[in-house]
Amino acid sequence: MNGVAVAGLSGATLLDPETGTSASVDVVLAGDRVASVAPSSGPVPPGHLDATGLTLVPGLIDLQVNGAAGVDITADPDGLWRVAAALPRYGVTSFVPTLVTTDERTRTRALEVLAAGRPEIVPAGARPLGLHFEGPMLAPKGKGAHEERLLREPDPDLIRGWTPEAGVLITTIAPELPGALEIIRELADRGVLVSLGHTAATLEEFEAGVQAGGRAVTHLYNAMTPLHHQHPGPAGAVLGGGDLVAGVIVDGLHVHPKMVAATWKALGPKRFLAVSDTTAALGQPDGEARLGTQRVIIRNGAVRLALGDSDEPDQRLLAGSAVSLDRCLRLLAAYTGSGLAEVLPAGTTVPADLIGRGDLGRIRPGGPADLVLLNDDQFPVATVVGGELVYDWYFAPAPEWTTV
Repeated sequence: MNGVAVAGLSGATLLDPETGTSASVDVVLAGDRVASVAPSSGPVPPGHLDATGLTLVPGLIDLQVNGAAGVDITADPDGLWRVAAALPRYGVTSFVPTLVTTDERTRTRALEVLAAGRPEIVPAGARPLGLHFEGPMLAPKGKGAHEERLLREPDPDLIRGWTPEAGVLITTIAPELPGALEIIRELADRGVLVSLGHTAATLEEFEAGVQAGGRAVTHLYNAMTPLHHQHPGPAGAVLGGGDLVAGVIVDGLHVHPKMVAATWKALGPKRFLAVSDTTAALGQPDGEARLGTQRVIIRNGAVRLALGDSDEPDQRLLAGSAVSLDRCLRLLAAYTGSGLAEVLPAGTTVPADLIGRGDLGRIRPGGPADLVLLNDDQFPVATVVGGELVYDWYFAPAPEWTTV
């Protein structure tokens, strides 16, 4: 089940995340690529979407997706492509399927599913860019919702075969663990993006991880040494400057809105990375779900461990989120008093550049035809992935469209 081939769109107001400018444009597509972007003029050509009155943005890129639509990727690696099919309704056209701490067999199966490609019976959806192994080399004191019995110390045998070519794009490591610095160097040399997180590191231990090759931070503030004015720890290292890109879960729960605003001011639009850390709970009603081996409860928009130290369900540990990336960007704009154009890089150019995919997150001639149309409330109403309309809430099917 593929999408519907689109020849182009006309009359949309393009927001450019690199320049922050907006303009009414006509976009011509050639297969899965953008052929041209020009000022809007004349009638809508046959086969084009009449996008007058809509806002056009590049497809969103989410580097931390644990699941969606009732599917947890760690618990059910075979459901990876069903997660991909669910994401375009939230404006996500590329994503990194994320496995929380698990065993080698599950990681291997996820790599096999990724390599096999989308089954024909699954609808077309967002493009998986490679896997994010969030663990198992995490600190017990920073494990968060990960199951402690599955954590492992860094070991060369553990990372055998972990390369982007094999499907491993990102891994999260606690830099203070014994042998971690050597593993970080090795993975960085292979081209794997090493993100530092789930850590109890001191400032010095964290900075050593950066020197070894860590280039990003996994969900800043969450599951790491707390920020203290005399003991800055990982958060202080990030806020104090440097080149690290920091992922932040902007759902109003993981990080207080005031801290989101302060972090935005400290990092700026080139280092602030919005991630959803969304789970099987995305798009699901309140109830029970899974995060890897753990039972979680969806309640009032939050995902928390089903079991915990507190007798109050709303006080138990957060275990991923139920938020979408498009909502993260709307919240980021609200918390910082910014316009959508100002925060758009956090979900487009910043993740694209971080993973070395400068062709993504932009609408440029020759680039992938990944387009999202938003209504006046900045909600996605249509999403095009690789030239195919894979989510449509706005347009009625037209006779001249052809299913490919």
